[in-house]
Amino acid sequence: MKNKPKLIRVTTVPISMNILLKGQLSFMNEFFNVIGVTGYDEKHYNEVKEREGISLHRVEMKRTISLLHDLKALWKLYILFRREKPQIVHTHTPKAGLLGMLASKMAKVPIRLHTVAGMPLTEVKGLKRIILNTTERITYFSAHKIYPNSVGLKDIILENKFCRREKLEVLANGSSNGIDTEYFTRNFVKDQDLFKSNLRKELGIRNEDNVFCFVGRLCIEKGIAELVNSFLKLLNTYPDKKMKLLLVGPLEKQNGALSGATMDIINNTKEILAVGRHDDIRPYLFISDIFVFPSYREGFPNVVLQAGAMGLPCIVSDINGCNEIIEDGKNGIVVTPKDEENLFNSMKLLLNNDGTKKKFSKDIRKDIVEKYQREIVWHALRNTYNKRLRTTEQK
Repeated sequence: MKNKPKLIRVTTVPISMNILLKGQLSFMNEFFNVIGVTGYDEKHYNEVKEREGISLHRVEMKRTISLLHDLKALWKLYILFRREKPQIVHTHTPKAGLLGMLASKMAKVPIRLHTVAGMPLTEVKGLKRIILNTTERITYFSAHKIYPNSVGLKDIILENKFCRREKLEVLANGSSNGIDTEYFTRNFVKDQDLFKSNLRKELGIRNEDNVFCFVGRLCIEKGIAELVNSFLKLLNTYPDKKMKLLLVGPLEKQNGALSGATMDIINNTKEILAVGRHDDIRPYLFISDIFVFPSYREGFPNVVLQAGAMGLPCIVSDINGCNEIIEDGKNGIVVTPKDEENLFNSMKLLLNNDGTKKKFSKDIRKDIVEKYQREIVWHALRNTYNKRLRTTEQK
């Protein structure tokens, strides 16, 4: 153990470490002495510790700007890094990136790396945008290398001049963790017809219903208003066709909360089923026919990988990440963000064209297995760690 290079991975909250990096920390722990640093909640913190088999340290960090709290967290990270003397500190999520990169620079950690998995500032304006731009620049300045998890994010970083081009690298084909294609597969149940029939019956979905599915937070920036409006238009256009819209995810009640008009459609349309958040989304993808993800912004959306790996034909927004997984007309459909008419026409196309649905279903699963299996991402990251360690030793 003592001969392994010491690697510290940092996220703001434990749910990020538990879900976004699932399995990766355990893999890395075979080659490095991995220490995790994050905030605490009983469920996710303990699940990471037990499943990944790594040491965990608790440092509370707030996602929002809180000067006093941030300074305390920065000091705790600095002390931890000075004590542990890691060869590598690798951060994820914006606040962990800012504080972790600053603290590791102060502690003179030899290799400082940060992964960018999304950029909330793209939908923000005014003073808040200025503040967020500044924190991004500080993070990137403090790091030796920045890993956007999609080509589109790399382009956004360059457009905003957050750092030099040579500091940026997209690992493998994108994604922070890839996907377990043996877990996200239709073969996760044996008697598929019985399972599908039983769950549909439980939810009030008929066997003959065409089911559109969305997975994610129910909020403005995920394109939920455009989605429910397009679905309502489909119902009115094709009154004889049987269809359902399945919404899987938590309802956002604060930032980006849906309008009263959109909520009225969701609550008063019997063909729309909002089933809340679920840790295992495979059953809901399994009983669906078409996956729709009209988000305004993403990093590299895991849920599109998951739906595609389950063989669902996908309609996604023409935004970074989504348009890297889905190639319009080849393995799915790419639509203009916030364009309700474009979304409606695409949903209509798949509703009425079984041949296209079958083609997309086959091709998207094949593409994801070839490009985004999690081992591809893990080995690319491990090779990057080793390369930087060798470079550091030669100096």
